[in-house]
Amino acid sequence: MKHFYFRLNISYQAFEQLYRSPNTVVKVREEGGRMIQIPAMRFVPFFSQLGVRGRFELILDENNKFKQLQQVDQ
Repeated sequence: MKHFYFRLNISYQAFEQLYRSPNTVVKVREEGGRMIQIPAMRFVPFFSQLGVRGRFELILDENNKFKQLQQVDQ
């Protein structure tokens, strides 16, 4: 499994626009320097009145398929 860590800070209004557009991705730079594209829908469980904020861990399987996304810090 592959683990990627990154921080994200998207306002409520900005994420709401992303969420309403079909097939939208969020581009992040993980802590190792790589750019990663994650479907915006994956962040819905973390969406609050503040938007989407915090440090996250993305886990992919050995075939680079999505396994899990979790928030690890605020």
